[in-house]
Amino acid sequence: MPQTPPVPGFRTHPTAPPDQAPQADALDAQDANPGVRRLRAWAHEALAVKGGERALDVGAGTGSQTRELAAAAGPDGFALGVEPNPGLRAVAEARSAESRARFTHGDALALPVPDASVDVVWCERVLQHLTEPDRAVAEMVRVLRPGGRVALLDTDWATTVLHPGDAETVRALASGALTGAANPYSGRRLVGQVTSAGLVVDDRGCEALFQDHRSVAWPIIRMLGDSAMRRGLLTERQRDAAYTTFAEAAERGGLHMSVTMFGVVAHHPG
Repeated sequence: MPQTPPVPGFRTHPTAPPDQAPQADALDAQDANPGVRRLRAWAHEALAVKGGERALDVGAGTGSQTRELAAAAGPDGFALGVEPNPGLRAVAEARSAESRARFTHGDALALPVPDASVDVVWCERVLQHLTEPDRAVAEMVRVLRPGGRVALLDTDWATTVLHPGDAETVRALASGALTGAANPYSGRRLVGQVTSAGLVVDDRGCEALFQDHRSVAWPIIRMLGDSAMRRGLLTERQRDAAYTTFAEAAERGGLHMSVTMFGVVAHHPG
């Protein structure tokens, strides 16, 4: 497919291909999660991107949603993915060779586009990593034209649920999820953030993201166990007993591991 010329006002930068992008596999696994897919489908339907519109994907990762936005915007529209990680950006560019999606280096706190220049902003699982998420939301509002729409999707790590097990031990393990993100309560804050930024909420959604009930996600569980022990919340004996309980539950097909992801779609009232 021939490459389209850059759209005025959008600054794109070439990416030097890295040796590898270790995060790509993790993002691909998240893309395949049924809950993520359902929440994304809801958000895209609520945004209703039209042909000819300009879309911005903040924190584009491997570019899956940038490509979706580009397809909806059509040949007369434009979709730009902003991604600070050069490895992921290279993956996104390689996977988008047959798409009209474009990618550039950028920061959620200083988006590389002019004021009031986009019709749609998509931002998924970015705010949880920021110490100043309100500034990022203000940046999205800055670049959004009057009447433009925004979709914010993010995880709320305080909704982590583990079952079965001793109640005190399970609480200690689940609390470890709060230590892995700069903004672990991001999901529950989305509606208040867009409202405070002057946007009007159009719809809200959520999905529980489940792990397989037949097997233990050991990298996640061990990370939670190590965190709980470092903070003095669990002894080694309690941790190991919990591991045994989870393994036995998985063998019976009765393990529950989940976290909830929330979304809000809003528009600029100007």
